[in-house]
Amino acid sequence: MRYADWAVILVYLAGVTWFGAHFRRRQTSLKEYFLGGRTAPWWAIALSIVSAETSTLTIISTPALAFTGDLGFLQVVLGYLLARIVIAFLFLPQYFRGEMFTAYELIEVRFGPRLRRVTAGTFLIVRAFAEGVRVFAISMVISIVLGTGEIASIVLIVCLTLFYTFEGGMTAVIWTDVVQMFLYVLGAAVSFVVLLHQIPGGWSHVVAVAAPLGKLRVFDFSFHSSRPYTFWAGLVGGCFLTTASHGTEQLMVQRLLAARNERESRAALFASWAVIFVQFGLFLLIGVMLFVLRSDRQLAAPQHADRLYPEFVWRSLPPGLAGLVIAAILAAAMSNLSAALNALASTTVIDFWRPWGRKLGSLGEVRVARAATVVWGIVLLVIGTFARHWGTVLEAGLTIASIAYGGLLGVFLLGLMPRRVPQNAAIFGMIAGIGTEVYLKLGTSVAYTWLAAIGTVVTFGSAWLASPLFERDSSERE
Repeated sequence: MRYADWAVILVYLAGVTWFGAHFRRRQTSLKEYFLGGRTAPWWAIALSIVSAETSTLTIISTPALAFTGDLGFLQVVLGYLLARIVIAFLFLPQYFRGEMFTAYELIEVRFGPRLRRVTAGTFLIVRAFAEGVRVFAISMVISIVLGTGEIASIVLIVCLTLFYTFEGGMTAVIWTDVVQMFLYVLGAAVSFVVLLHQIPGGWSHVVAVAAPLGKLRVFDFSFHSSRPYTFWAGLVGGCFLTTASHGTEQLMVQRLLAARNERESRAALFASWAVIFVQFGLFLLIGVMLFVLRSDRQLAAPQHADRLYPEFVWRSLPPGLAGLVIAAILAAAMSNLSAALNALASTTVIDFWRPWGRKLGSLGEVRVARAATVVWGIVLLVIGTFARHWGTVLEAGLTIASIAYGGLLGVFLLGLMPRRVPQNAAIFGMIAGIGTEVYLKLGTSVAYTWLAAIGTVVTFGSAWLASPLFERDSSERE
């Protein structure tokens, strides 16, 4: 019984919950609860973006990708950089022109309230299912450590995260993200060093074993639509995927809107990419080193590659260090879950409740926001219990998001065009784009990295071509 490890984990869980909850006294308006009063410095927002983008899926599944394949996932990270350039100079100026709380308020300005509800509702559905996968991912870690069932593990992590998110709002989300990001980076660095010491010959032996097998390969310039990690899928698909997730999805846009001004928001966006690149590289190398270690020991490949890294941590690291790394994995899970809860609640309140709800005053609106946070916590708990049979958790989470990202991004790009597209034409295009993505996912072998790009093109093109028809229909009704 590893009391030292359990002590570290329990101290972390208690400490971060208390730290997040103590921001309650600052939550006196929706601006404070959903945007942190726009007082957070750019570097804290950058680290918060990193926490949301990496999450437990990164820590669990990225080593598994390298263990079973190579370093090709870094090609997608190149697309992440290209997307940040697009967002910084195309989307951010639009968001900072008014006092916006959600990304979908921009849609109402450009099109109308009906499309605003459609895009906001799409985000709620997609984020709930994608976050459910992440909730299940952390349950695997907790079940390994505590020997509890996966459902009990899901309940534990959701309840603790819900408590401090309910109390502290976006301010708690950002500052707990900063603490948690440092923790899981430290955990990964410790794992890297310990692995290197356990492999006879160190890094030179890793290269000698992995390189001939192609495990250290990064670039694949072939063009196969069924391969998710080629240069073209990474650069183009990763760009569209990240432009959609960071430019149109409230989970990330909310962080960008929490910056003091557009300049600091842009700085946070680019700084986050540098950290992301280092993190993905570190976790992929851990996967390669685990492959070499198991090969040297002639161990069979695990049945579930996603369990490989947390099992190594718990069984191979010295007491205390194992608890630290497991706490780091929990940190990533809680930071992402808290952000999702706050983003889901903000979209629910701002885009659906506020336009029709009774005027309750600032404190009354905060109470409604907290109630929405609790409801979404229950929803994610339920979805997480059903996410146990959806395949590799990283790709499952990204695939779910990719199915709707094309429709969302296509509509936002239409809204940025000088020529106005009728609201009904944009809705038609969004339906066509998402329908195409669903067909590609269920009926073809096209990789998930291409779904957002194809969906965006179909959405944009369909709406643009259908515009004359809907314009004629509108003039006849008038």
